[in-house]
Amino acid sequence: MLVLLGVLVVVAGFAARRNPLLVVGVAGIVTGLLGGLSPREVLAAFGTGFAGSRGVTIFAVTLPVIGLLEHHGLQEQARRLVARFASLTAGRFLALYLLLRQLTSAVGLGGVLGHAQTVRPLAAPMAEAAAERAHGPLPDKVRERIRSFAASADNVGFFFGEDVFLAVGSILLITGFVNTTYHTRLEPLELALWAIPTAVCALAVHGWRLLRLDRGLLVAPPADRKAAVK
Repeated sequence: MLVLLGVLVVVAGFAARRNPLLVVGVAGIVTGLLGGLSPREVLAAFGTGFAGSRGVTIFAVTLPVIGLLEHHGLQEQARRLVARFASLTAGRFLALYLLLRQLTSAVGLGGVLGHAQTVRPLAAPMAEAAAERAHGPLPDKVRERIRSFAASADNVGFFFGEDVFLAVGSILLITGFVNTTYHTRLEPLELALWAIPTAVCALAVHGWRLLRLDRGLLVAPPADRKAAVK
C-alpha cells in the first residue's frame, strides 16, 4: 500500500501547479524507493523506460524545426497559398483536411499530420486566411473559433481513421483481450472492417459541421467586425 503514495505525490504536485515533468519524476522515485528498489535500480528503471519509449521524445527534434520554419515565414506562405484559391473557404479547407487526416491515419500514417507539425503552423493559418479573404479582418473570438475547428478536424480524423488500420495498437489490444478472455478467434481485419462505417459517419457528421462554420462566420455580429477593424 505504501507504493500508492506515489499517486499522492502526483496529485499534490499538480495541485501546487509544479512542473509536470518534475512531479512525475519525483513520483517515480518515491514509488521505486517505497517498492523496495535501491537508488541504482530506480535510475536503471528510468533509463530502461526512456530507451523503450524514446519515440515519445521526437518532439525535441520536431519542435525546433517547426519553430525555425515559422520564424522564416511558414505561416505567411501558407496564407498566400490559400489566397490563390478563390473558392476555398475556411470550412471547405478544414473539411478537406479532415478527409486527408482520416485517409492517412487509415493507412497507418498517423504521424505524418498532427497538431504540432501541421495544425498550428499550416492548417489553422490557412483556414484563417480563407476566412479573412471572404469576411475581412477577423476578431480574436472568430480566430479562436477557427483554430478550435482546425484542431477538432485533426482529432476526429485521426481518432476514427486509425481504427481502420488493422495494425494499430487499439485493434491489437482488443483482439488480444477478447481472444484470451473469451477463447475466440477474432482477427484484426474483422475489427478494422467494422470500423469503416463508423469512420464514414464521423467524416459525414464532422464534415457537415465544418462546412457550417462558413455560415457562422457569415452571420458574425457587426460589432465584432468593427472591433476587428479597429
